[in-house]
Amino acid sequence: MTNGHANAERRSESASLVEVRGLSKEYVQQKPLTREKFVIRAVENANLTIRRGAITGLLGESGSGKSTLVRCIALIEKQTKGEIWFEGVNAADFQAAELSRLRRGVQIIFQDAASALNPRLTAAAIVMEPLEIQRKGTKSQRRERALELLERVGLSAPWEHKKPLEFSGGQRQRLALARALALEPKLLIFDEALSHLDLASQESMLELLARFKDERQLTYLHVSHDLEMLRNIADEIAVMCEGTIVEQKPTTEIFAHPEHSYTQDLLRAMPPLETICQERFAHESP
Repeated sequence: MTNGHANAERRSESASLVEVRGLSKEYVQQKPLTREKFVIRAVENANLTIRRGAITGLLGESGSGKSTLVRCIALIEKQTKGEIWFEGVNAADFQAAELSRLRRGVQIIFQDAASALNPRLTAAAIVMEPLEIQRKGTKSQRRERALELLERVGLSAPWEHKKPLEFSGGQRQRLALARALALEPKLLIFDEALSHLDLASQESMLELLARFKDERQLTYLHVSHDLEMLRNIADEIAVMCEGTIVEQKPTTEIFAHPEHSYTQDLLRAMPPLETICQERFAHESP
């Protein structure tokens, strides 16, 4: 077992925040009538690098295994095979206390914030909850921290007293962001978190995320099927098809020199740039 001092030294030397090596995730299911068991391979031999301080895009169609992969990265689910390395250390080498800190350092914002937020709690209580679970500070300090974060994401009073169902979709994502930031993570994962927002709300959210990234030196993993959005925000794009990463490159290279046939098909399916600009102009026009 690697000791804590050695782990700290290796973390400081690693340029990558996360490295996924040969990861596979299988689920055993049963047919309802015959009770016969069968295996679903959601992720198979996937390799992914998330550079520290970068914005990495994870691109793929629905059912390609993106959500399963990020749940493994966040240690919500245990992979069937393979390794996940954080700052140069294999997660399998972390002791219990280190593993707990690691989970706090990776936060996910899901597509449907309404289902991820407790509908019975106020906005302030939702942001305070992870601080209470981790026993961070006094009650007054936790509340002060929650109100500060709500204000930073644009949900100052009287929003602190409202419950999630009283918010719009964009406001719920801002609330989910405030909650995710409460524990000061190193990596934020957005699992299709912007896909259902209208263009104005999406752009406003991206501006907010850019500000937080610079201020807090965060690393982002954006999971999306929207190639145009990833082209605008991502430093690198990893393309996922049928459970595996088929290629990962800097964004400019993905568009200029796509190697895998699946990536080439995705690029061919994109509307021309002039069409995208016309649609955006029409949206912004009064």
